[in-house]
Amino acid sequence: MIYINRFFLNIFNQIRKFYLNSNLYDKKISKINGKNLIYKPSPHLLSSLIKYKKKIRIEDFSLDEVWNNKNISNKDYKHLNNFYWFFSLDLKSSKQNTQTVIKNWINNNYKYNSKSWNFDLTAKRIIAWLSCHNLTYEESSKEYRDNFDIMIQKQANHLINEVNRSDPVDDKLIGCASIILVGLCYQDEKKYLSFGSTLLKKISKMTLDNYGFPKSRNIKQLIFYLKYFILIREWFKESQINVPEHIDETIYYLGQGYSFIWQNINSDILYNGNNISDNSSFDNYLKRLGYKFKNEDQDFGGYIILKNKKICLTMDVGPSPNLAFSKDYQSGALSFEIISNGIKLISNCGYHKESNIKLNELSKSTAAQSTLTIDDNSSCKFTKINNSWLIKRGLKIIKKNTVFKKNYWKINSSHDGYLKKYNAIHEREIEFYPEQMTFIGTDKIIKKTNNNYKFDIRFHVEPNVKLMKTQDNKTILIELKDEGWKFTCNNYEINIDNGLYFGNKNSYTDNQNIFISGISNNQTENIKWEIKKI
Repeated sequence: MIYINRFFLNIFNQIRKFYLNSNLYDKKISKINGKNLIYKPSPHLLSSLIKYKKKIRIEDFSLDEVWNNKNISNKDYKHLNNFYWFFSLDLKSSKQNTQTVIKNWINNNYKYNSKSWNFDLTAKRIIAWLSCHNLTYEESSKEYRDNFDIMIQKQANHLINEVNRSDPVDDKLIGCASIILVGLCYQDEKKYLSFGSTLLKKISKMTLDNYGFPKSRNIKQLIFYLKYFILIREWFKESQINVPEHIDETIYYLGQGYSFIWQNINSDILYNGNNISDNSSFDNYLKRLGYKFKNEDQDFGGYIILKNKKICLTMDVGPSPNLAFSKDYQSGALSFEIISNGIKLISNCGYHKESNIKLNELSKSTAAQSTLTIDDNSSCKFTKINNSWLIKRGLKIIKKNTVFKKNYWKINSSHDGYLKKYNAIHEREIEFYPEQMTFIGTDKIIKKTNNNYKFDIRFHVEPNVKLMKTQDNKTILIELKDEGWKFTCNNYEINIDNGLYFGNKNSYTDNQNIFISGISNNQTENIKWEIKKI
């Protein structure tokens, strides 16, 4: 049946490919309302999404040969065809040359082709052309404006036709934003605005939980969604069209998550697809536009954050997402991080995107998180689908509770990730005594049957943090800038191991970790450790 399904799917895809390249499809998406550009969006509204690079010369792109270059790399091709480089043009650039670039693109890509009309590229191209209207539209001939208007709406029609077939949800959101923008710019409520607003509502319902946190539990995705929803809201406001209530509601809930996960601590915590990003520029963007978010919860989105002026303790106490939302999930249940005076004392390793599938798999493993592994196995089982590692067998959080007092903190939680294979529950308790600046942790392996197996507990540190084992082999010293800490575990062997750190996006570097290792011989194994400031 699998082979039969694949056979018919291949036939369907071939027929569809033929249809998309046909005159019939071109005629379908060429049906436009003939309206002119009315609303002209401010390019600065995209400053939270676009990284402005050094100013470039439009003259280098105005030649027709640019669009016929057969030797261009895939990365450069995408960069060229999404037109986001328009935002790096000097405002004094020649309008005539800029419009010549667009005219040449239209001449070479007037009809659909799978490469330059890729869903993500098309959506970004529409946003770039309309947002840079002062160069792309102003002081142009009527013939050029007519062709521009036709091409914008033709591409938007293609997005409407293809949006349900676009797999990445993030691409759907960008496509939805571009469709809404076309509706605002051409004042077309029926065809574009209504469709885009309804689609946006569906995306929210499909991808966000009841508290407005992404079902993927991905922090980067939360921030990405917040940026696009605010951008869409600002387009509505600037065009003087009422903002749909569901957009305001979604921004409120996403803002709750953003306040909890970033603004409350001003540090990137490396869980579930997150990297070091520094969102201070986005904070300034929010302040400039008058957005203020507040969340005083200690438990939100499956994460616990406890903090005072000097120390911040965070832990992943959430369940694994289902397969559809697990693309960037890392199997780090009960992993934790400690920030001391703004510097990471204990960290997770970070995340490597699927561009390198081996490093992606490694960064998703439990061993790359500051938590417990059994027999070198992760707490979740992954399966490879379309070059991505997705969850085949997940885990549930069995219990969790928190105590947060001035002189005593405690997080206690457990998960069933090792139950099916090892008949064991992992329970972790971390206590913090602020006056003594001491963390006391207890990791329990609670077995349903009396089997023996190897376990490791890792405590990762950032690359610039130095570790040194004392001569008696009972203590590991941690040098953290101007601070000194010591790690001890009396009843089990402790060592220092080398690893890889993926905290910086699309790169990796060497780091170290402290690890406790042993054999679980008891029905309930209690592994107690301590981290104390010296």
